[in-house]
Amino acid sequence: MTVHYERLSNLDASFLALETRTTHMHVGAVSLFGDGVSVSSDGIDIDTIRELIRSRLDLIPRYRQRIATVPLEGSPVWVDDEHFNLDYHVRHVALPQPGSSQQLKDLAGRLMSQQLDRSRPLWELYIVEGLEQGGFALVSKIHHCMIDGVSGIDLMAVLLDFTPEFKIAKPKPWNPRPAPTGTELVVRELSRVVSSVISGIVNAPSEIGELRASWSEKANAARASLSSGWLTQTDKTSLNGPIGGSRKFDWLEISLDDVKTIKNAHGATVNDVMLAIVAGAVREYLIDVGGRSEDDLASTEFRIMAPVSVRTKAESGTLGNKVAMWLMALPIDEPDPAIRVQRVVKATRNLKDTDQALGASTLVEVSTGAPATLVSLAARLAGRARPFNMTVTNIPGPQFPLYLAGSDMTATYPLVPLWQSHGAGIAMFSINGMIDIGINMDRDLIPDASLLAELILAAFDELLAAKPVEKKRVRKRPPMGS
Repeated sequence: MTVHYERLSNLDASFLALETRTTHMHVGAVSLFGDGVSVSSDGIDIDTIRELIRSRLDLIPRYRQRIATVPLEGSPVWVDDEHFNLDYHVRHVALPQPGSSQQLKDLAGRLMSQQLDRSRPLWELYIVEGLEQGGFALVSKIHHCMIDGVSGIDLMAVLLDFTPEFKIAKPKPWNPRPAPTGTELVVRELSRVVSSVISGIVNAPSEIGELRASWSEKANAARASLSSGWLTQTDKTSLNGPIGGSRKFDWLEISLDDVKTIKNAHGATVNDVMLAIVAGAVREYLIDVGGRSEDDLASTEFRIMAPVSVRTKAESGTLGNKVAMWLMALPIDEPDPAIRVQRVVKATRNLKDTDQALGASTLVEVSTGAPATLVSLAARLAGRARPFNMTVTNIPGPQFPLYLAGSDMTATYPLVPLWQSHGAGIAMFSINGMIDIGINMDRDLIPDASLLAELILAAFDELLAAKPVEKKRVRKRPPMGS
């Protein structure tokens, strides 16, 4: 009998290792949809939505796999779930009247407070009806070991259509491949390690100089990445501290055209503008809630971790994580929004010039093959060390309409997980002319769930009204003899 399993990459496995009772490592989103053929006065046609998802599951086989563990070594692997039940993963709920946005936010917070069951495939979708504005919402939870932001966009392309018209194909038969026993896993993994060592010796590259040059470039990038703060603890703020397992979720949206107006006026990128807006919001939060003075802010380092995709075109459509992590300090001490965005531009340019995305991915690469226990330990130590204060991620999305079962998607507010001691995480997703912003917060550490969203909107308005910093002209000395 042929058995099947797949190893998780060390990066994917680290997201399992990071998870504790209070740090849930699922990503998620709340997506809003208008009326369509699956929506009527009687409610949502959940059967049609389930059958549409079922008909496309063969395109995303990971969604019918669960986690198993190699005995002794402890490495996680993917195996087919022989008891897969779509009804467990696609659930139907309704809001009580009036079905307000705040009720939906409260529901999303409760759902995101619950960890995924590791004995099953690590994803859940909640179809929510009863919204006062009509249509329905889709609340998604997917473990970070399965997906990153960009592969999530590829997943949307599988589930969503470009027009309201859709077809439900006959699902292909699901025949789970047998999973190996614990003994078989140990024997196969030992054989794999031995074969890998032998292959490495036999296929050793002859171009040693080229190899040395490649690793020299990677080593310099890795050194720059480490020096950005991974080995040192950042300052503690009112946004950092012991967290519990309960979450609040809030969201807002801003115009992508307005962000591009700021971008063009200040010589920045869209990502630079969004980071400058977050910096302004954090600054005001630390003043209003944390009681920080200007002198305090001048001596406070507030670092963010910004995931950067290193997914190649050839890897488009694959699940798992293909990301590296930038670390950068936000200019929270700067009161002038125009100067603030220029400081962000300078910081991100330095990250690009020193190729710190390559450096971070190199650090992950050299960990490949390390024992699972060491990977787990390193992941947990990194979480406890607090090398950054907040995760901020910006995901580019489609700038055209998309539909699920005939209903148009009007918004998607993404959710990024909270690391240990992180009270908030901010995720941004651009779609069809808007930037939708989701804010995941710890219920114990963040007293006012709506304040961060209000401060982000105020920082956006402030930057939109700010005049660009005038660049100093350098007077050139006239040529000799002129």
